[in-house]
Amino acid sequence: MQTPRDARLRQHVACLAIVDPESGQRWLLDCTPDLPEQLHELHEIAPFESSSAVDGILLTHAHIGHYFGLMHLGREAMGAKGTPVYTMPRMRRFLEANDPWRELITSEHIKIRDLEDNEELPLNDRIRVRPFSVPHRAEFSETVGFQVDGPSRSVIYISDIDGWDRWDTRIEEVISAADVAYLDGTFFDDNEVPGRNMADIPHPTMTATLKRLSQLSVPDRRKVRFIHLNHTNPALDPNSEAAKTVTENGCCIAQFGERFEL
Repeated sequence: MQTPRDARLRQHVACLAIVDPESGQRWLLDCTPDLPEQLHELHEIAPFESSSAVDGILLTHAHIGHYFGLMHLGREAMGAKGTPVYTMPRMRRFLEANDPWRELITSEHIKIRDLEDNEELPLNDRIRVRPFSVPHRAEFSETVGFQVDGPSRSVIYISDIDGWDRWDTRIEEVISAADVAYLDGTFFDDNEVPGRNMADIPHPTMTATLKRLSQLSVPDRRKVRFIHLNHTNPALDPNSEAAKTVTENGCCIAQFGERFEL
């Protein structure tokens, strides 16, 4: 007889919520297959009374874990009305050219809004976002990270990138300029996925990132929150040697429901 699985160990697909407590507005960075559960948790943290659960969704790219939650906005589920979905140009064309995403647009469950590389977008008078291109597998769309600026502090969100050395921007400088940096932590090391060629699924390993960031000051390393951990990543277990390695090197692993004030 199999031992029942512990539901408390289940991890949601990575995304961030932006909440303005003054206006009551809420936005999502990425729209995951776990959208219903994530919206429920968001409502517990920042209750919303309007018919729209979020005031907008900003997508990083067209890999399935980052946009598939849009399915929950359709007629068969939430029946959303005109939810703004912000995309880069290739991401927009991908949604417009393929069902069921095209149906969400034609039925006006979502309305596509354009993003431009390195062009700041005011979400309201207090919060601004800036998408910036990062190198990542581009089968269907470009990939962006986001900088989110609030009244006092800023956050960096880079859930996916092929490698820090493949980017024409130094990640060390990005971290130093921000207050918190949520960075790609998909895999812990190169031996993590047996039978797969890791070159086919490029991401900077956590061990490589830790080594690269070792020259940063301790305060800067403390800004780093690894996000987007694959189900194979041993650092998901907070009691593992992998998780201990991250903390011993001065960085952190993002936790579901954690908050950072802007």
